[in-house]
Amino acid sequence: MNESVLQDKCCYAYKAKVKINGKMNYREMWTRLSPLYGDAEAKAIVSYVLDVRYGMTMSDILCGGVDSLPQEQQVDLQTIMDRLLCAEPVQYVLGRAEFGGRWFHVAPGVLIPRPETEQLCQWITEDWNGISSPKLLDVGTGSGCIAITLALDLPQAEVSAIDISQQALDIAQANARRLLANVAFRQDDALALKPQSDQWQIVVSNPPYICNKEKVAMNDNVLRYEPHIALFVPDDDPLRFYRAIARYASASLVSGGALYYEINPVYAEQMGELLKEMGFTKVVVKQDMFGKQRMMKAVIEK
Repeated sequence: MNESVLQDKCCYAYKAKVKINGKMNYREMWTRLSPLYGDAEAKAIVSYVLDVRYGMTMSDILCGGVDSLPQEQQVDLQTIMDRLLCAEPVQYVLGRAEFGGRWFHVAPGVLIPRPETEQLCQWITEDWNGISSPKLLDVGTGSGCIAITLALDLPQAEVSAIDISQQALDIAQANARRLLANVAFRQDDALALKPQSDQWQIVVSNPPYICNKEKVAMNDNVLRYEPHIALFVPDDDPLRFYRAIARYASASLVSGGALYYEINPVYAEQMGELLKEMGFTKVVVKQDMFGKQRMMKAVIEK
């Protein structure tokens, strides 16, 4: 998105904020957001805010629940709208995101968990449910959503997680404490992991995989607010994280251990070839809910 468009949107947001005075209603809220998101998504965002923040059902909303909020909550709602009108993701505005049926605290220092990543966790859970005490490493844990979900859904597993960002680790550790998940966190660089022979049964990662050239097709709320360190890779080396993590996993997985990735569909074929060249077998690709090749599994035999 070019600078002039961003400025236009910021100008719109400023004017919209000025116009919202006194009490708001549901229609006024979503119509203010429509120029940024379209009618359908604007309605969904507003309904989500009113549900999560104030416990309103759609029946409550349609029966004038927004107008009936007390003054203190009206002020809070105004602040929320101000932030939404600047294209800040609703998950950051509310400080929480749902993942796998659980609530995770999120902030601008961590990637917002996506439904596609839930499917990756479900795949691992299906594969390893009932297997005695597998040791699992989540590389680039962010909010901790993968590691914590797997620790809770595979209670027999011994789960560890790493991230290069101390801010992300602080958020992940707080999420683990609140959700009573037993995960060992440590700070480490995915690009410089030191192999440990036969250390893990499972290595999983949702690493940065979006090329810089793909930014032009991305939404403003992602580009302006989500951490670029967790999103982007150089155009001339799109598989840099996959290659480094696979190299580590090939040495650190036990024989029969599995490497799981969330992947960029654009590079699915190259990913499969890379893993085979590095000695992995049984390479499997799965589609996400949108029909895109989004998940990959590979096994190491020694």
